[in-house]
Amino acid sequence: MNLSSPSVCSASSHPLASYGWDAGWEAEFAPHAERGLLPGRVVRVDRGQCDLVTPAGTVRADTEFVVPRDPMKVVCTGDWAAVDPDGGDPRYVRTLLPRRTAFVRSTSSKRSEGQILAANVDHAIVAVSLAAEVDLGRVERFLALAWESGAQPMVVLTKADLVPDAVGLSYLVQDVETTAPGVTVLPVSALTGDGLDVLVASVSQGTSVLLGQSGAGKSTLANALLGEDVMDVQATRDMDGKGRHTTTTRNLLALPGGGVLIDTPGLRGVGLWDAESGVGQVFSEIEELAERCRFYDCAHGSEPGCAVLAAIDAGDLPERRLESYRKLMRENQWIVAKTDARVRAEIKRDWKRKGAQGRAAMEAKRGRWR
Repeated sequence: MNLSSPSVCSASSHPLASYGWDAGWEAEFAPHAERGLLPGRVVRVDRGQCDLVTPAGTVRADTEFVVPRDPMKVVCTGDWAAVDPDGGDPRYVRTLLPRRTAFVRSTSSKRSEGQILAANVDHAIVAVSLAAEVDLGRVERFLALAWESGAQPMVVLTKADLVPDAVGLSYLVQDVETTAPGVTVLPVSALTGDGLDVLVASVSQGTSVLLGQSGAGKSTLANALLGEDVMDVQATRDMDGKGRHTTTTRNLLALPGGGVLIDTPGLRGVGLWDAESGVGQVFSEIEELAERCRFYDCAHGSEPGCAVLAAIDAGDLPERRLESYRKLMRENQWIVAKTDARVRAEIKRDWKRKGAQGRAAMEAKRGRWR
């Protein structure tokens, strides 16, 4: 019996429905079903092999046939794949279905490469520990990548029980909300259970990826969502609230209340990867102000009629936000320029233009001094 055939079971009653299988995936998979292949969702990748949940159960398969030169097309946790049916030895992943979304960051190497952290994600949960001072700039980085991926981000402030009073917690939430326009900011305590009901409801539909630094409480949070101790947990250091990596691979797990969770290792580096639109959404208030600047190419430095600088002078926009916006835009432009000759040429022309303007300004000053 062909377990992947639409005639056997509809998408809603499919054995993989709890892992996100729907009519859209069924239509994408139809050509592979005709070849007798099984659909499967990648739950873990490890050294050229991966574990997939299929209608026939969880299987291990070789990824040899899906080894592209482009690192952005390698098998990743969350992918939907076409895998050999039972009987193949070894068993192979034959192809991947086109991704709907992908969470990508730049690699730490000097090469111009992106690294896919999770595929086909609907919600990106950025875990931020309240055991240490909140790094708002890092939150903005995570959110830029989340928005760029196509997922809906949410910031979860973990270890809320460590904040001694409700007023202090409220101020912390407000601080993060200023860096996350359009994003839910939810304080949660896995110890007391506060906020967990709201989080469970938020992740009960679709696929969620859990992101954050080591010591952010991701594994504890994952265990709370799963209702059992599936992920290993280690204590954080008292001096800075940081912890060691307890999750070493990306794992996809079905949640008891519905939905799917991808837990990831703690991320030390959060490099942007072609995330201009994501950065724009994180700093949407700046981009809206920029539309009211006198000059369309205003750099928000010293230009007359700059609406962004006017907002800072009026106290409506924190100067830290503008500095962070400039930094992330420069970083993103740099990473894009490494792989895009057109962007490199545009940057070079911009440098020449600014250099000419600077020289003209100096000549004008000298003329006044003479």
